[in-house]
Amino acid sequence: MRRSTIVRAAAVCALACGVAAPLVRRRLRLPTLAVSALAWQAPAALVVAAPRSRARDAGVYLLQMWAYVAHYQMPNDDPERLRRRLRVRYPIVADAALCLGEVPTVRLQRALGRPDRVRAHDIALSGVHWLWYFVPHGSLVYVWSRDPARFARSAALMAATFDAGILVYWGLPTAPPWWAGEEGHLPPVRRIMTEAGAHVWGRLWSPLYDSIGGNPFAAMPSLHYATSHAAARILSDVGRVPGAIGWGYAATLGFALVYLGEHYVVDLLAGLALAEGTRAAAPLAEPVARAALRSLRRLELEAAR
Repeated sequence: MRRSTIVRAAAVCALACGVAAPLVRRRLRLPTLAVSALAWQAPAALVVAAPRSRARDAGVYLLQMWAYVAHYQMPNDDPERLRRRLRVRYPIVADAALCLGEVPTVRLQRALGRPDRVRAHDIALSGVHWLWYFVPHGSLVYVWSRDPARFARSAALMAATFDAGILVYWGLPTAPPWWAGEEGHLPPVRRIMTEAGAHVWGRLWSPLYDSIGGNPFAAMPSLHYATSHAAARILSDVGRVPGAIGWGYAATLGFALVYLGEHYVVDLLAGLALAEGTRAAAPLAEPVARAALRSLRRLELEAAR
């Protein structure tokens, strides 16, 4: 058997294992390290298994996000252990110190909300929140279609922002305002997004929300804001108009996250620091990334012979 066939077959096998591991990890009770090793190598396996193309570039990013989703959910595999490690007080203290003695979520909901009613702006701001599931990745689709030369760097920055946030979620599980309100650590805080979801989507809401949930204590930093900020930066690199749209969305989302009870202001500030820190660190990581890409390129050429 030719060496190129062996290399490509091994890459395809590694790719299949990387895709499958997050799907079967609970059923087979796979160790976390095994799932991590299999899931995170899948993007590299695709580089070796498939010829270079724009579709492959998009696939590498999607496989990275597949690994991210698995690791986002993993801390909640043992809810009791996660609850024992949960941090509740420090964001409350920080927000009160930053915002003149009262947590902004409580102040905003008192000023703008009606506990007995879902208002039009509740639905609109919840819609801004739901749109987030498309914005970071949609910004990359825009770059991929309009300025392909920027796609690889843009995708790497977005992926690094997501992945850096995961490290904090694992090390510092933090409760959001709505949970703190339910448990008596704050005055009552509504989780307005779920109220609006039930109002708009009816019976579809519960299965829809359950399909995208997975970790209620992934609040610090706010990856909603961090990745939206990163998207605005990426779109600004392409042009003024898409950049202005990106910044407008990020600002609106930041307000929505605090008002809806999803995040504290300090979560947003940490998300901002994460996005900017990731971008600033990119030149330092570039030599390592280039060395890894050279190694993958050699395997890719070997598989193509």
